[in-house]
Amino acid sequence: MPHRQAPVAHQTDTNSPFYVHPSESPSSVLVTPPLDGSNYLAWHRSMKRALGAKNKLSFIDGSIPIPPIDDLNRSAWDRCNYLTHSWILNSVSPQIAQIIVFHEYTIDVWIQLQERFSKVDRVRIASLRTAINNLKQGTKSVLEYFTELKSLWEELNSHRPMPMCTCPHPCCCESMRSSRNFRLEDQVIQFLTGLNDDFAVVKTQVLLMEPLLSINKIYSLVVQEEINNSIITASPSIEDSNILVNASEARKPFGHGKPNSGSYPRKNNSKYYTFCHKTNPTVDFCYQKHGFPNLTRDLLPLML
Repeated sequence: MPHRQAPVAHQTDTNSPFYVHPSESPSSVLVTPPLDGSNYLAWHRSMKRALGAKNKLSFIDGSIPIPPIDDLNRSAWDRCNYLTHSWILNSVSPQIAQIIVFHEYTIDVWIQLQERFSKVDRVRIASLRTAINNLKQGTKSVLEYFTELKSLWEELNSHRPMPMCTCPHPCCCESMRSSRNFRLEDQVIQFLTGLNDDFAVVKTQVLLMEPLLSINKIYSLVVQEEINNSIITASPSIEDSNILVNASEARKPFGHGKPNSGSYPRKNNSKYYTFCHKTNPTVDFCYQKHGFPNLTRDLLPLML
C-alpha cells in the first residue's frame, strides 16, 4: 500500500499558518525596541503578539511539528520557518543575533532566548521598586510623570503578577479581591505622593473619597487641576504686561505736534564761544568783542 502524504497546504488560504502575504519579507522588523537582554519580558509579549497577528505562533510553540523531508508541506513549512527566524533576528540586538543565527529552526531560537532571559531577576525587581519610590514629578508634566510611573508598574507587575485561584472549585471569599484592591490603592497613593505641591488640594480630596476612584479617573482629575493652575498662573502675567503698557503710555506727551515751551524742556542747543568763554551768547552783542555800551548815550533816547 503506497505511503499517504499529508494534503498540500493551499498558499492562497489566508487562515493557513503556511500563508505568506506578498508584502512580508525576511528583512521586516516586527518589534521595537530590539531585545537587548534587559527587556526580555516586554519584548517577549510584543513578539508573540506580532507573530500571532501573522498567524505564525505555530512555529515557536511547536504546535506544527517539523514535517518529514518527503512531506508535500515541507517546502511551505521551511519557508515559514526561515521567515519567522529572520523576523526574530531583526528584532534582537546584534550581539544576541550572532548567537542565534546558527540555529536551524525557529522553535530552538525561541526556547534558547526564553532559557537565557526569562529568569526572574531579583536585582531588576529591587531597582524597579527603588525607581517607583523615588520617582517625583519635578519639572515633568502630569502626562510625562504618569506615563513613566505606569511603565514601571507594568514591568513590576509582569515580574510579580497577581495570583489567581486555580482550585477546582474557585474560592468565594474576598481575599483575592482585597489583595487586588490593595495593590491598586498603593498605586494611587504612589502617584499622588509624587505630584508637586501645586496639587495638594486635589490629593487630599481624592484620598478622602469613598470608595476610592480608579487610577485613570484620578489621573483625569489631576490633569484638569493642572490646566486650571496654568490658567491662574498665566493671568497675573497678562495683568502685569497691561500695567507696563499703561505706564509707558502715561509717560508719552499728550497731544500731537510740537510741544509747548512752557510744558517741556527746550532742546539743549548750547554753544561755547572761546572769545568770551561763555555759552549761548549772541556774537553780534558780545560785549567783550565789541565793547560795552555807553548807557547815557544809548539808553537816553529810549527813555524820552
